[in-house]
Amino acid sequence: MSDWHPGSGRAPRIVTLLPAATEIVCALGARDALVGRSHECDYPLGVEALPACTLSRLNIHGSSIEIDRDVRQLLADSLSLYEVNPDTLRALAPDVIVTQAQCEVCAVSLDVVEAALATWTGRRPTIVSLAPATLSDVWESFRVVGQAIGAVPRAEALAAQAAERVEAIAARTARTPPTRLACIEWLEPMMSAGNWMPELIAAAGAQDVFEVAAGAHSPWIDADILAKSAPDIILAMPCGFALNQTAQELNAWLARLQPLALPAVRNGRVAMADGSQYFNRPGPRLIQSLEILCEVLGAPYGGEAKFEGDAWRWAT
Repeated sequence: MSDWHPGSGRAPRIVTLLPAATEIVCALGARDALVGRSHECDYPLGVEALPACTLSRLNIHGSSIEIDRDVRQLLADSLSLYEVNPDTLRALAPDVIVTQAQCEVCAVSLDVVEAALATWTGRRPTIVSLAPATLSDVWESFRVVGQAIGAVPRAEALAAQAAERVEAIAARTARTPPTRLACIEWLEPMMSAGNWMPELIAAAGAQDVFEVAAGAHSPWIDADILAKSAPDIILAMPCGFALNQTAQELNAWLARLQPLALPAVRNGRVAMADGSQYFNRPGPRLIQSLEILCEVLGAPYGGEAKFEGDAWRWAT
């Protein structure tokens, strides 16, 4: 174990191995304590200058069906999708490493981190593993990280502010009739949105047409399920895809949906959002993700429209 502890008189040396963890640490005022990151950590601006301790075996620039094929093959071969560079990690001498145990597809897993540390002798860092499934789990992860890095008061405040903002938006949107919304978390094959997304959808004043339970893993769906759901609006926010990457696939995806005669497609009510930066990251910016949902829905969330164009836009 590291000899650092809260109250030791010095700031911890922190390595974060998933983007949400990086955002949490920075939101807790510990940006200067970060010494390393994952290859995917890119927010707040400037963290990409830190040494990257991981790399991906996937071609992240492939299409959704190509990425899905590669993921399935790697998992079939019992290979991790990501690698940790143990030499880089050791050279950074972290006191705390924040990783995750929720999804082996989304980021470096706890098992991979522990394997990278297996040969270490002497001083070892504290490993904090996050696995949030619901919004309350996400807020609790703020407290878990805060406890680990000595930022408990700020973590409590951050968690309380996030919960209060969701409640305030939900109170506003409850005054309007719910819109039937289909959130698509992967295009080919199709996947609807689970985990914390059903709660965000409800808080935005919408009805999740797939009726996914809060905290449930994102389920695979097919064209028949989408057709029967008859959503008023479709929001495509593929996991890990930036807005432009989704835009490259969306027209071809919509063309394949044409035979379904979906009201949302017929009426031009298909939107795309930056899943990589917002909805897929269980961190402080889930609040902005909720506000984006409200903008797409035209729901009164108590703020001026500010995300359209950069974080989401209508399909053309």
